[in-house]
This record gives sequence, C-alpha cells and structure tokens, in this order.
Amino acid sequence: MSNASTSTPISSYPVPDLDSLPADILERILAVQEKAKFIPNVFLALAYRPAEFRAFFAYYDAVMEREDSTLSPAEKEMIIVATSAANGCQYCVIAHGALLRVFAKEPLLADQIAINYLHAPISPKQKAMLAFSVKLCRTPELVQETDYAALREHGYDEEDILDIAGITAFFGLSNRMAIVMSMQSNAEFYTMARTPRE
Repeated sequence: MSNASTSTPISSYPVPDLDSLPADILERILAVQEKAKFIPNVFLALAYRPAEFRAFFAYYDAVMEREDSTLSPAEKEMIIVATSAANGCQYCVIAHGALLRVFAKEPLLADQIAINYLHAPISPKQKAMLAFSVKLCRTPELVQETDYAALREHGYDEEDILDIAGITAFFGLSNRMAIVMSMQSNAEFYTMARTPRE
C-alpha cells in the first residue's frame, strides 16, 4: 500500500486486508487496480465500513458518471480540486489534481486551480462554474438567485447547475471523511501527468 510517506499509515482507522473484503467491494477495488496499476488509498480506507463504501461509490458514480451531463471530465475535476482546496483536504487535492492533469492534458492547471482558480488559465464560463462551486462549498447559506443567474448567463442550464451542486456537495462529504480519517495520498498521484506527452 503506497503513500507519500511510507512511514505514515494511509488511514488513522484500520485498513482491512484485501482477502477479508466482501466480494463486491474486492471486485471494484481490483478493477480500479487493473486500470490504474495501483489501488488509490481512498478505496482501502473506506473499505473499513463496507456499507458506507458501497453508498459512497454509488453516489460517486451517480454524480461523476451521469450519462447526460454536459460537464467534461476535466471540468468535474476542476470543481473537485477547487472545492477540496477550499476545504483544506490534502488527499482530494492531490488525487483529483492528478486526474485533472490527465483529463485536461495540462500539467500546471491543477496546481493553479488549487491555489487560486481566478488566476488559472481557464475560460470565463469555467470560472463562473468554480465561483458557484466554491461559494456553495464554503458559504452555502449565502447562495441566492443572482448566483444561479450568473451561471445561466454563461450558458449553464438547470441540469448543469444540479450537476455542479451534486459534485460540490458529494466532495464536501469526501473531504471531511478524508480529513477525519487522516487519509494519505498514494505516491503515484504526486507525479502523475506532470510531464506533457511528446
């Protein structure tokens, strides 16, 4: 089980052995390992509570892989990186920063968005998306009709707004669980897609 610091446990809670896991959870983990060539630590850490693992990844699939969503994979990762940075979640910034680099094919973009999306080289429409996401993430009680209007002015419709909200809300949960469990990022995430492909 690799993580950024090999002396640091990947979670402050017990991490079950793979051979002790229910068949459906093991199947999902092995499928991810086959695709990524390593097991992201979030899968191992959340397997501590199988029922919550299933619920977590079912909702992840629902918001991240919704068939009719018009948000690109890179834009979804932008939301995750910006809001995870706002929430101070190291695991999600590092892991989803890696995925953003992969999807956007831009090795600098994830760091730029994590630090200050307003200064990142993204479109005004994407900045409007992130402005809404970060506001919903940090001060949801202040979200009002003008915020929805700003999204509509940039071409987002009601389904897009629900997609943006769902991703923001779900990763608010993910951030808080990762923080409470002291979840550590895999070493692989730090270097993934850092060098542009020739």
